[in-house]
Amino acid sequence: MPLLKKLKIAHAGALIWLLLSIYLSLNWVHELSLIVTLPVALFIIGGIAYIPGYINAFNVISLLLDRQPKFKVSNPTVPITILIACYNEEKNIRTTLQYIYKQFYLGEIKVIVIDNDSTDRTAEYAQQFAKKFKMDIRVIHESKKGKHHALNSALKLVDTPYTIILDADTILMPGSLRYIVSRQLTAPDDVVATAGAILVRNGRKNFWTKLQEWEYFLGIASVKRMQGMYQGTLVAQGAFSIFRTKNLVDIGGFPDVIGEDIVVTWLLLGKGYKVYFEPLAVAFTDVPETFKHFQRQRSRWARGMIEALKQIKPWQQPNRFPRYATFLNLLMPYIDIVYSLAWIPGLILAFFGITWIAGPMTLLVLPLALLQSYILYKYQKNVFKHLNLRIRKNKMGFILYVLTYQFILSPISLYGYIEEVFKLKRVWK
Repeated sequence: MPLLKKLKIAHAGALIWLLLSIYLSLNWVHELSLIVTLPVALFIIGGIAYIPGYINAFNVISLLLDRQPKFKVSNPTVPITILIACYNEEKNIRTTLQYIYKQFYLGEIKVIVIDNDSTDRTAEYAQQFAKKFKMDIRVIHESKKGKHHALNSALKLVDTPYTIILDADTILMPGSLRYIVSRQLTAPDDVVATAGAILVRNGRKNFWTKLQEWEYFLGIASVKRMQGMYQGTLVAQGAFSIFRTKNLVDIGGFPDVIGEDIVVTWLLLGKGYKVYFEPLAVAFTDVPETFKHFQRQRSRWARGMIEALKQIKPWQQPNRFPRYATFLNLLMPYIDIVYSLAWIPGLILAFFGITWIAGPMTLLVLPLALLQSYILYKYQKNVFKHLNLRIRKNKMGFILYVLTYQFILSPISLYGYIEEVFKLKRVWK
């Protein structure tokens, strides 16, 4: 089925769901308007029910229509260069390099480790590993702090047609390079980047990592899969993605922003190029283990989205789906404001029997969210089976993810938007 037809079907189905939700909520709107006025009632209900319901319906229908194209090139031999920006990564760098060494990839693999003014033995450990295993690993130093400085200094040294960006705390499954390069080579010529599938390595650690394990496994994966289906993945994440080197150089490399991977992807999309997603190219990363680090990471992601929206406006995107998807991103601050300032207080009131905001009608969003999770779970189960991996049992994490995650995430995202508006100090760790 042509992509445009799939997009129209998903959009039509989501609109039908939206109209049904509006019809069923008329009494709710009326009752709430008597308390806060009609415009405010529509503002609140739109942010906690109408728009989230529409987005979930669009995602569900799109996932049901998704058929991943088969690889045209299953065993690529094209040379690649992997860039790993490091700051005090002596605990991780040898493990990351070891998993690169174990890759089932027939082409030449070059690695550039960029020591971004570390104060530990990161560079020394990388050099030792290269010598021991006779790998093509080049260690360079970049004294200007900032991931974009590190990546750009290394990008000048790349002489292969494709560049892979990999985080220093991220490990690749044995076939991940083969799958991500195969997807890139299989794609049409206007596809200049492909995002890999990032999953959680330290998911058993504590409450926070258990929540994030399900978010990466179902939430982020569902959005990536849906966007990749329409050839408009909005973030070729810095943890693990492949780029066509020429196009990366043509846009000036990585900009001086807190969300460099988001902005780079949007700049490429803004040039009329397309970005894919490959679910079989799996990498495992460590996620924040404390609320403090989780808050900093997610507020940083929220800032990155605002940075991208300021640089490339949705209406400036030349291709249909990126334009549509970035318009939805434009609505995210509105949704986060409503969740933070209306839904959470409304939920507290509901415990005292006051159901002005959080009531039976708000449950309309839940079935779609659960259906989306179920569809992705089935997809991910097949991916894990293909890779000989086993899904870890984390039932409590799933329950907490479904019931509490948005309550935690929206206020953090709202704080990130405020940070960007007032240009507060950037904090990476």
